[in-house]
Amino acid sequence: MRKKKLNKIWLTCLGFSLCILCSAVFAPFTYIAAQPDEKSNEPNKYIDPSNVHSSYHAFAKPVVLIDVGHGGVDGGTSHKGILEKDINLAIAQKLYLILRSQGYPAVLNRDKDYALSDDNRWLQSKSRHLKDLAQRKSLTEQLPTALVVSLHVNWSKRAEKRGPIVLYQDEGSSYLLAERIQHSLNRLFCMNRKTVYGKPFYLLNKIQHPAVIVETGFISNEQDRAMLSEDRGQKSIAEAIAEGIIAHLTAW
Repeated sequence: MRKKKLNKIWLTCLGFSLCILCSAVFAPFTYIAAQPDEKSNEPNKYIDPSNVHSSYHAFAKPVVLIDVGHGGVDGGTSHKGILEKDINLAIAQKLYLILRSQGYPAVLNRDKDYALSDDNRWLQSKSRHLKDLAQRKSLTEQLPTALVVSLHVNWSKRAEKRGPIVLYQDEGSSYLLAERIQHSLNRLFCMNRKTVYGKPFYLLNKIQHPAVIVETGFISNEQDRAMLSEDRGQKSIAEAIAEGIIAHLTAW
């Protein structure tokens, strides 16, 4: 009886020892089999998110890109401390809010006072001005863009010269957009200004989407300057531009 009991204990110990030995021998092979095989044609199930380039944009629809002229070291034109860059930004922010409040996706390419050339580290050029313009163009290619509205302020040696002027590309949709914005601004300024073909302007030549430049008024003219530098006047100008943009977007 005692002998049988000893045999049973011995067999149990032997079985336990064999299990440990098998684990030690076969564990490395099990680990290797679980790793991705470099020569295998089977795709690796783990995908590093940092190596994936998404084909999706943050915007479900093409946006109205509001190009805020000048900024930072580039103040644009001026009159006794009133700077174009500040007027452009104030009108752009109001235009942005109006469009968004009416359901139209819009983007500002700057929402503070800085030069877009500071963001351009890819263009090999010593010209700050060229880097600024190239950065503005580049953003239109990075976003799903419906159209571009570039905001500026005019200046003239003739103090009596006043009113808004909208410049367009050599392209049909750009021309129609310019006409609609000009018509809306003319009503606000009680004028009958005509749109202008902006042949020499970099943005109008380089941007592949319908684009216009809106010269919102002459800072050199006292009447225009009052409207451009006051909050109420800036809001009225933004509303007129938005009216033209919306008329264009809903015309098709």
